[in-house]
Amino acid sequence: MLDDLKYIHQRDGQDALGIAEKQWQQLEHNFEIPKIEGEFENIVYAGMGGSALAAALSISWPGHMIPFEICRNYQIPAYVSDKTLFIACSFSGNTEETLAALSEAEGKDAKIVVIASGGKLQEIAEAKNYQLLLTPKVQQPRYAVLYMFKALVTGLGAAGLTKDTSKLEISAAANFLKQKVAAWIATIPTKDNPAKKLAEELAGKSVAIYAGPLLAPAAYKWKIDFNENAKNIAWWNQYPEFNHNEMIGWSSHPIEKIYGIVDLRSGLEHPRIQKRFEVTEKMLSGRRPSPNVVNVEGQTVLEQLLWAVVFGDFVSIYLALLNGVNPSPVDLVEKFKTELDK
Repeated sequence: MLDDLKYIHQRDGQDALGIAEKQWQQLEHNFEIPKIEGEFENIVYAGMGGSALAAALSISWPGHMIPFEICRNYQIPAYVSDKTLFIACSFSGNTEETLAALSEAEGKDAKIVVIASGGKLQEIAEAKNYQLLLTPKVQQPRYAVLYMFKALVTGLGAAGLTKDTSKLEISAAANFLKQKVAAWIATIPTKDNPAKKLAEELAGKSVAIYAGPLLAPAAYKWKIDFNENAKNIAWWNQYPEFNHNEMIGWSSHPIEKIYGIVDLRSGLEHPRIQKRFEVTEKMLSGRRPSPNVVNVEGQTVLEQLLWAVVFGDFVSIYLALLNGVNPSPVDLVEKFKTELDK
């Protein structure tokens, strides 16, 4: 099925695979922003769903020089003040939780930066002269993660909160990603295509994705991709927390569980994290399905993060095709928003 290009074109009507293939280009988009003045004590990033993913990625790379918190809520942390760099991100520009959080941050005199592709957030930023990083439009927020990631890193750089080499590192990583995606595209047959192979392994199963701290944001992105692209239940967790609770959940009956396990493994993780994967696999052998081990490629944390994110995009889109669904629409979410406003 996954080698039938006619079937792929029929199911993937909005060309999610083509968008995934070209994601590296988002990292080359040039955001213009002047220097952001201020002495900041913390950063608060307000965003939901796909719009929060860029912030999650930034925790692993480039990291943060001062305390950083992602706010996935209507309300902001009590400590927000005029010493806070407050970043409001909504791809649509209309996310109600983010708009509410922005309103509270304004009341605390925080320094405001906006990332959006339009909507009410853009209107507010332009009316109040906030720094605005306007992202190009794509079909779904999860398909614009690397635009928002580049915008975030650019904004942090303008505030003097990233290292000077960040721009060069992103450019190098974009070129790395461009080369790697060639092995995952639709014209590469299943026998030679690791993304198609993994999708076939996971078909018909609920998926659990695990990673260490460095790749935890990528595991979270995989979870979202399986939910929204494949319309497939999935969850994620990270080591070492997994060994303190969730591991026990796999130890009981029934022995045969209809789950697909994915381990995102990196040689850059702490040595004890790497050992935890190995010991866990040994101790849970026969108690849960054997994990599908994905040895993430790349020489740097940034390269590995991007490789893992985009490989997960391809796997989840192929799983959508195996599930017989169009990967792009999220009709239930849109219907929910309509019902919520009644």
